Amino acid sequence: MAMSSSQQHRSGTAPDASSPSQTPSPGPANTSTGSPAPNVEGQRSRPVNQAHSMEQKLDAFRRLLTIMDELREGCPWDREQTMQSLRNLTIEETYELADALMEDDLDGVAEELGDLLLHAVFYARIGDERAAFDIADVLHRVCDKLVHRHPHIYGDAVVEDAEAVKQNWEQLKLAEGKRSVLQGVPQSLPALIKGQRMQEKAAKVGFEWHHIEDVWAKVEEEKAELEEAVASGEHKRMEAEFGDLLFALVNYGRFLNVEPETALERCNRRFKARFEYIEAQADARRLDLKGMSLEDMDALWNEAKAQGIGRD
Repeated sequence: MAMSSSQQHRSGTAPDASSPSQTPSPGPANTSTGSPAPNVEGQRSRPVNQAHSMEQKLDAFRRLLTIMDELREGCPWDREQTMQSLRNLTIEETYELADALMEDDLDGVAEELGDLLLHAVFYARIGDERAAFDIADVLHRVCDKLVHRHPHIYGDAVVEDAEAVKQNWEQLKLAEGKRSVLQGVPQSLPALIKGQRMQEKAAKVGFEWHHIEDVWAKVEEEKAELEEAVASGEHKRMEAEFGDLLFALVNYGRFLNVEPETALERCNRRFKARFEYIEAQADARRLDLKGMSLEDMDALWNEAKAQGIGRD
C-alpha cells in the first residue's frame, strides 16, 4: 500500500531476495523516500544528509521505481488505485510538505518530498499502463521545458537579473501557444496564492503599478468602496468590495515582498497559540471560558503576547 511514509506498509507478498528494493538492514523499506530502512533500534543506517554521488542518487531513484512496480503488482490497495483516487491524497501530502516548510523542519521536508515523489512515480506508472506516458516521458518533458525556457543558460540570450529571467519565462510560454499569461494559474489554488500569482504574471507584461504609493492608494480606494457597500446593506455588493480590498492588499503585500498566504498563516498560528493560552489559563484558574468577560480574556491575551507566545 503506497501511502505516506508515516503509515506502515505491509504488502502481504515478500519480494524476491535478489530484488533491488531489498536492503541489508532489517525492517520494512521506507518506500516514500528511497532511503535505507531503519534498523532494529529505529535509527537510520546512514545520516539522511550524507552527500551522495550522482550514481547513488540514480540508484535510489531506480530503487523507488522498482518498489513501485512491485507494489502495483503485488499489493491489493496499490493495484486498485487510479489517478482520481490518488488526487486527494496528493493534495494532502502537498499540504504536509507546506507545513514542514513553514516550520523549517528539514527532516520533515525530506520525508514529505519523498511522499510527493512517490505520488509522481505512482501517476507515471498508471500513465504507462494506459499507454499515455511513463516516468521517462515526464522527466524528459520537464527537462525540455527547462532548457527551452533558459536560453540565457542553454542559448545565446543575455539577461541582467532574476526579474528579467521571469519576464522572459512568461514571454516564452506565450510563444509556446499559451492563450493567456494567466493560463498556467491553477483554478484550484487557494485564493490568496491565486491572486498573487495572477498579479505577478500580469506584471510581467506591464500591467503593473510603478510606485508603491499608487498601490496603497488603491487599497484606500477599495476600503472606501467597501464602506459604501456596507452602508448600502447589499450583501452581494459587500462581498464583491471585500474581495476587491483583499485583492488590493495582496498586491500591496507583493510590493512589500510579503507573501500574503504565509503572512496570514503565521497570523493564524499566533492566534491559535495565544487563544490556547487563554483556554489553559482559564482552566488552571477554574474559570468558565464562556462566562469570562471580553476584558478578562483580553488581559490573558496580552499576557500571552508579553510572554512571546505565538511569536515567530
